[in-house]
Amino acid sequence: MKILIVTDAWYPQVNGVVRTLETVRGELGAMGHDVHVISPDQFKTIPCPTYPEIRLALFAKRKMAEMIQALQPVAIHISTEGPLGQAARAYCLKHGLPFSTAYHTRFPEYIHARMRLPLSISYRGMRRFHGKSQSVMVATESLRQELSDWGFDNLHIWSRGVDLDLFRPQADASFGDLPKPHWLFVGRVAVEKNIGHFLDLDLPGTKFVVGDGPQLNELRQKYPNAQFLGKKVGQDLAHAFAAADVFVFPSKTDTFGLVILEALASGTPVAVFPVQGPADIVRGTKAGAIDADLGKAALAALELDPKDARALAESYSWHNSASQFLHNLAPFSGGFDGVEAVRMSVEDAARGPASAHTDNESHAPSNAPLGQPAQ
Repeated sequence: MKILIVTDAWYPQVNGVVRTLETVRGELGAMGHDVHVISPDQFKTIPCPTYPEIRLALFAKRKMAEMIQALQPVAIHISTEGPLGQAARAYCLKHGLPFSTAYHTRFPEYIHARMRLPLSISYRGMRRFHGKSQSVMVATESLRQELSDWGFDNLHIWSRGVDLDLFRPQADASFGDLPKPHWLFVGRVAVEKNIGHFLDLDLPGTKFVVGDGPQLNELRQKYPNAQFLGKKVGQDLAHAFAAADVFVFPSKTDTFGLVILEALASGTPVAVFPVQGPADIVRGTKAGAIDADLGKAALAALELDPKDARALAESYSWHNSASQFLHNLAPFSGGFDGVEAVRMSVEDAARGPASAHTDNESHAPSNAPLGQPAQ
């Protein structure tokens, strides 16, 4: 099946969304599916205000239409709510093509952290964006319930996996002679990650931060005793995870926390707040500690067995994640039986039939099956 993924998050960004999409694309390809990605590197872009590492596509609507028409996908998945996601959504609504979306990022909370905009306003915008999606994919059951409480519909679980070959215990991994214990955070160095709270904790030993982002210089100046190691990827990143005694995740806004799985796979117990996403991963296990006092959680995690951390990570599979993703797409094509009908629908849209709808959301009910234009 030809699958199109549209995402505003892509390389050179390195984050959980990018790694998830790239890995799942590879798994789907191994299953025999033809997966294409439309991403910002294919457009003219500008840096995102306050976050220049993120590139925002300009004037995407016309080129997006041309690319979709050229690809003629059987299923369209819109991964992000940025300019490319908006352009793909508009195309699908105009031509009566069903699509799926994913709720990767807590943008309402991020915006609130930066601008203090009330959550109700931001969630209204998010609900509008995802409201026409046939399947809104979320990483955990608790996030599904939370979004349901905010009025979201058509919510489906799409969990995550971890590369168990890359991220693994390494007996020789070390941060050198700096005082132990070694406490680690890995992720985007930005205000929504709450890294300052981690660095404020009264913990013995040495704190390490791996990652890059708009808050890096500020935190370096404010916390001269912490070790800021910059962005790491591949084996260097795996070494950092394995060298730590505890992985401390101070974020209260992540919908999952892929780095938590990578730490666990490395045999590094984790400390998290009791918030959906991070807590969902380790609740009821011996792999991590959960506490509203993150310092207590960190000290408790220090006493945990690394073998239990690794064992929990081994229950997560990228193959299963890709299968979930595929299952969430399947209803659009009636179990893949509607491939030709969908292809004809996209070809008709490319020819510009007289019956093509204008970009009016009321013409695209959320229950339209794939290949059947909305009435």
